[in-house]
Amino acid sequence: MEDLTHLDRAGRPRMVEVGRKPETAREATARGEVRMRPETLARIQAGQVAKGDVLAVAQLAGIQAAKRTWEIVPLCHQIPLTGVEMEFRMDEARSCVEIRATARAHARTGVEMEALVAVMAAALAIYDMCKAIDREIAITDVWLERKTGGRSGTFVRASSQPEGW
Repeated sequence: MEDLTHLDRAGRPRMVEVGRKPETAREATARGEVRMRPETLARIQAGQVAKGDVLAVAQLAGIQAAKRTWEIVPLCHQIPLTGVEMEFRMDEARSCVEIRATARAHARTGVEMEALVAVMAAALAIYDMCKAIDREIAITDVWLERKTGGRSGTFVRASSQPEGW
């Protein structure tokens, strides 16, 4: 369907026209990991990072980024989000913080990008707050876990759920 492409007839970028699509309840969940040295994870857990509460800042960063996804990702629609949830889990065995973001809206287009941007912003906040004590922090394995709503229906990534979530 031509109107669901980001290219016009001349092959130039354009925003997809979604005006004729029905508004439906939409939800997307994305996840990612921030891997670090065990000492860094221990300092986050103990609240001993000089810049403050790492996970509280990461939570705010994720929510704020989801709300502004349309300003960050070219050709993305501005979506009136009805909710954004951020979850964090510290995995000592793998020395990482696992992040999950769920974005919800009643809209004409999906919220996958909002969930993914929320995870990335939260991961970057964790990196920023801890980079002075651990330059080898790595942001890894960011992906869409699931999405519901819209014409394409439900998507659930096979075996994307880390143990314990």
